[in-house]
Amino acid sequence: MKNKRPKKGQKHNEKSKEITHKNIGTYLKLFDSHLIPSVALGDSKVFYLKMKGYYHRYLTEFKSGAERKDVAESTLTAYKSAQDIANTELPPTHPIGLGLALNFSVFYYDILDSPDRACGLAKQTFDEAIAELNTLGEKSYKDSTLIMKLLRDNLTLWTSDVQDDGADEIKEAAPKGNDEPQ
Repeated sequence: MKNKRPKKGQKHNEKSKEITHKNIGTYLKLFDSHLIPSVALGDSKVFYLKMKGYYHRYLTEFKSGAERKDVAESTLTAYKSAQDIANTELPPTHPIGLGLALNFSVFYYDILDSPDRACGLAKQTFDEAIAELNTLGEKSYKDSTLIMKLLRDNLTLWTSDVQDDGADEIKEAAPKGNDEPQ
């Protein structure tokens, strides 16, 4: 007697992916056709572009090969567009801009496998925000410092990962056997 559970589970998983892809496609069309074109304010436009990038990034987790590359490029385009607006229209301490930098740096780290870019973006954003922290009101202060803490936590984690990888590479490159001079 064969166990049919794995097939049912696999079928359910495929159906869930299909529904997720369909819903994300609907959201992405909504961003492009209505939401992004209808806003003029920088923070709203940055928010919608950030969300567009987020949904594309989420899709990359389900894709492979050329499809993954195409979706990653769409993610990069959305995040870069949002970043361009944030850099010119939002202060470095703005929670939406900080959230964008958080998402964008995670994209660099997890999807593009670029820890240097991820760390560079997170550090630059954190440093610029910390320099202007005293300009914030109470509500913005709480929101901004929470996101800044997440940026700092990621930086700490990522830099320790990079250092660990470097130590592993040094160990792999070391000659085998007795290293004492003869």
